[in-house]
Amino acid sequence: MLISPAFAQTAGTAAPGAGAFIAQLAPLVLIFVIFYVLLIRPQQKRVKEHRAKVEAVRKNDQVVTGGGLIGKVTRVEADHVEVEVAPNVRVRAVKGTLSDVMPAGGTKPAND
Repeated sequence: MLISPAFAQTAGTAAPGAGAFIAQLAPLVLIFVIFYVLLIRPQQKRVKEHRAKVEAVRKNDQVVTGGGLIGKVTRVEADHVEVEVAPNVRVRAVKGTLSDVMPAGGTKPAND
């Protein structure tokens, strides 16, 4: 063998410093902030508004249940409401299953 094998020399690498760690962590933090601003915060706001509407349901309000029944509230109790879906046809629904509440005498607001 006339030619000896050549081996690459490894240069002594320094341990990554704090600057390199922050540079690697910055995209992850940025992604989390974007998700929070665009997805999590608006969803929490909608849930809070829906919870407030359901808790404020009163007699004669128009409601839509989770099952799709539309009716007028005839009685409100602590954890459920009585909904009249047809003349003399009343059903009891748990407040948590109400998907929409429209105040009595008002129209449904347009979705923005």
